[in-house]
Amino acid sequence: MIFRYEINHDVLFINVEGDLLGLPEDQKLLNFAEEQMLDNHITRCAIDISKVNYMNSTGLTILIRILTMYRNTGGEVVLINPSQSVSKVLIITKLNAIFQVLKSKEDVFPALYPKKLVAA
Repeated sequence: MIFRYEINHDVLFINVEGDLLGLPEDQKLLNFAEEQMLDNHITRCAIDISKVNYMNSTGLTILIRILTMYRNTGGEVVLINPSQSVSKVLIITKLNAIFQVLKSKEDVFPALYPKKLVAA
């Protein structure tokens, strides 16, 4: 598994490629997300998993731990365009009800910064 990132308007965008199996190199993703949150005060994260071919329970745990960290600071994590195999895993584990799953990167800002209703 490899990942690339960018920060755009206080949102950490992470693109993950390969298998997410919880291997020692996969733990770098969790550590990196935590560093960005603590060091750069990033509280919103979008993880593009469209190029993740396979994910096991330990890989899911990494995503859940990132989500928990960010939500505990008042932030949020969204998943972008999961591959077909990963979508099945999210559905089977019912994690699609826990994670907000978006179709594209263009959906990130409206999802993470929803318009607030203003009382007239």
